[in-house]
Amino acid sequence: MPPDTTSAGNEIATLAGGCFWCLEAVFDELEGVTDVVSGYAGGHVPDPDYRQVCSGDSGHAEVVQVRFDPARITYREILEVFFAIHDPTTPNRQGNDVGTQYRSAIYYHSPLQQAEAAALLNEFAVANAFGAPVVTALAPAGTFYPAEDYHQQYYRNNAHQSYCQFVVAPKLAKFRQLFAAKRKVK
Repeated sequence: MPPDTTSAGNEIATLAGGCFWCLEAVFDELEGVTDVVSGYAGGHVPDPDYRQVCSGDSGHAEVVQVRFDPARITYREILEVFFAIHDPTTPNRQGNDVGTQYRSAIYYHSPLQQAEAAALLNEFAVANAFGAPVVTALAPAGTFYPAEDYHQQYYRNNAHQSYCQFVVAPKLAKFRQLFAAKRKVK
């Protein structure tokens, strides 16, 4: 897909912060988000598959592409949730998930997104907000490759699976606690 900034009045944010199943589950519940797609970005292999990404040879990160309505939620609010649900201080790692595909990165779609993300990263650095340097990369959005169908809505379809119970569910619980007022009304 081309790295467009808007789609049907929505903006797009592309974020890497560990396993895309965790990010997708959280952003699916965030008010103002209209769609979340798990996929791959930031690498050099065209149309990679999960095996290639997990090998580290493709250069891609597991990402989510978040479509959101800027009249209901800002890009900065999207980033604030992103930073609250993953550890931006560990290079190529989130918990027990280790490899370049689990890096922390923001792939911006416009100069405004770049400026907003850079300003937030600077705020974190000045405040030493995480007690360690933030290693989140900031790079232009390139081609986004949707992950295989079985990765989409993974938590919703596999909540009983052990990885979901021990890794995804705690991140989702943290989001629900910290951002209760920003959750979608069901």
